[in-house]
Amino acid sequence: MNTSTRLHASCSPLQQALVPLIDRWTLEQTDVATAIPGFNLFRREAPTPPAFCLIKPSIVLVVQGNKQVFAGDEAYPYDISRFLITSLELPAKSETLTASTEAPCLGLNLELDIRLITEMLAHGEVPAAESSAGDGCFGTGVVTPLILDPFKRLLELLDEPAAITALAPGIIREIHYRLLTSDQGSRLRQIASVEGQGYKIAKAIDWLCLHYAEPLRIDALAASVQMSSPSFHSHFRRLTGMSPLQYQKWLRLSEAKRLMLSEYLDAASAAYTVGYESPSQFSREYSRMFGTSPKRDIEALRAQAAN
Repeated sequence: MNTSTRLHASCSPLQQALVPLIDRWTLEQTDVATAIPGFNLFRREAPTPPAFCLIKPSIVLVVQGNKQVFAGDEAYPYDISRFLITSLELPAKSETLTASTEAPCLGLNLELDIRLITEMLAHGEVPAAESSAGDGCFGTGVVTPLILDPFKRLLELLDEPAAITALAPGIIREIHYRLLTSDQGSRLRQIASVEGQGYKIAKAIDWLCLHYAEPLRIDALAASVQMSSPSFHSHFRRLTGMSPLQYQKWLRLSEAKRLMLSEYLDAASAAYTVGYESPSQFSREYSRMFGTSPKRDIEALRAQAAN
């Protein structure tokens, strides 16, 4: 029995067509960066516990199985009927709920181009939104054939690498249009609208991602995006679920984890590199976020990778 016949009964024919395409490209792999920039595929053959990750502005589609993301105190489950979307670069926990070797959890994600969205809105290429998706940068929307069809063409384009440069941008532009006219369109509009507070918070997050190791002066950062400090704090928390300082802490600890795991830095060196002045403070905050000390966490991750 091939993968495409092990689908939930509610799968549409278009969705079923995506399964063997992703199955073929992800065999014996978990995450695949394709030849199309920002377009990635994933495969999970067993349920996974919640794992910390930094999610860029993107859409995530599952074509088999189901997953869940935790952002702040909220859980966002998504499956073959609901896609996940986020409009800002945010920390979260990702979990695979249903997967097996016989029926792996298969899906894709595409990083969103906020500049492209801003351009489309500025040129009047997108009809006015009919409904609001609510506050916050995470949401789930209804999977429709209009959204699935361009993703199918994007997957098929992987078999024609010479045509990617010419054809992929048009398909990606169509996907952005479909998302802007979906039930989650207003979530993207609030970030892309230059006059809006969401756009200003997005610019502040861009700065934090580039300068996370530097001391954070909230007043200066708020002023740089033309907001008062109280307004900046309020809108930042409303959109991201955390304060600017908490966001910076997440960036620092995540980068320190990468440095220890991939660059083989010791905990103290990693702490100083990401901006901590006290290794003991770094260790305490690392343990609070990841549930164990830096040394034990990295040893466990390396043992897991070896197995």
